[in-house]
Amino acid sequence: MTKSRQTFSSRIATIITMIGISVGLGNVWRFPYMMGEYGGSAFLFVYLLFTILFAVPAVMAEWALGRATRQGPIGAFTAMWGKKTGLIIGCILLLTVLVAESYYIFVIANIGYTTVFSTVNGFDSSNITVYNTYLNNPYLQYAICILLLFLSYIVITRGLKKGMESISKIFVPFFLIVMLFLIVFALNLEGTYENLINFLKPKFSDLEATHIFAALGQSFFSLGLGGTFLIVFGSYIRDDENLSKSSIFVAFGDVSAAIMAGLFIVPTVLALNLDMSQGPGLLFATLPELFQRLPYGQIIGSLFLFALLAVTFISSLAAIEVLLAGIGDSIVKKLNRNKLTLYITLGIAIILIPIALDPSIIGILDLVFGSGMQVLGSLLAILAIAWGQKRAKMLKSVFGAETKSWHTLYYYWVKFFLPAVLLTVFVGYIISKI
Repeated sequence: MTKSRQTFSSRIATIITMIGISVGLGNVWRFPYMMGEYGGSAFLFVYLLFTILFAVPAVMAEWALGRATRQGPIGAFTAMWGKKTGLIIGCILLLTVLVAESYYIFVIANIGYTTVFSTVNGFDSSNITVYNTYLNNPYLQYAICILLLFLSYIVITRGLKKGMESISKIFVPFFLIVMLFLIVFALNLEGTYENLINFLKPKFSDLEATHIFAALGQSFFSLGLGGTFLIVFGSYIRDDENLSKSSIFVAFGDVSAAIMAGLFIVPTVLALNLDMSQGPGLLFATLPELFQRLPYGQIIGSLFLFALLAVTFISSLAAIEVLLAGIGDSIVKKLNRNKLTLYITLGIAIILIPIALDPSIIGILDLVFGSGMQVLGSLLAILAIAWGQKRAKMLKSVFGAETKSWHTLYYYWVKFFLPAVLLTVFVGYIISKI
């Protein structure tokens, strides 16, 4: 699989696809409820600051590691730290992706079911019980997961350009158009402006250490940092691509999507006096009630859910592509792409069985394989690119032949300061969960 490495067709294709990968549950589901729980606009300000100072440099580093090695996680870490260490780290991170994809696709199945239910029936007091009954039916939700895996197999086996790149060019603009329409609708609800202005007044005195950790975690979570996704898709970026410019465009698109989701969900939830701090339950608990009470709620709800389903499906495809590249580059090189994709989807289907039977374990799995391992994986990737090469080679991996005075600052920032910040956050995260 490494002899004829796929590449994106253009910079625009790179940016659109990477935005599609980044925009998903992290932005549309996670960001609004985190704003509600962790201080409103004060959280937003810290999140934006961390995205600029930490997440964007980390994106550049992970992309550079992938592009320099043209390998998945195992091959990339092996190139920097040797075969034994690279194999151990790469396998652990790929296992993380495998488990995370298994519960992630279960949540997407819930979204798919909710989308169809909203489109066919809408939400009202007479059918909420029916909706919840089938939402909690493990056999139905598992069947939807299998359908999603089948669709994933079809897209992935078409290759990068005809598969993920093609559907990203359709789904990402569709998501953008739908969200802009929904924002206009939300801002025209009675009482919206007063509630929104009050919510957006920053209260920095209320910020706690937990909120700051959450903001940094969100900036990394939403951009897909973690030593896996960006390494693999970095290996598909052409040598003449300017990583610094592309990373800024992707971060801007990612942050914009999060803010757009917030500008729809936050004003509508506040205007209808619903609970903004429900946490992860916001999507499946609050939103059906929201659509039930909104004017034209069935149409608005269906549009929102279709847009959410589209971008979350891209993120799910990206996880399978990461597993495909990671395993195919280093473990089973002789197995063709179609067969390996089939085996990976079958593996996910098996892991899905206990998740479908007991969805409550998703919280525990996300705790271990989502938030915690994501920060650790990104820390390892940054250490690999910054400490596994000499300065000149590292800067060439990131910036090519171009040399500017600020590149040296970037080198020291990524080599010393960024790992220290990530290590602090990771340790703080562990302490907070003990």
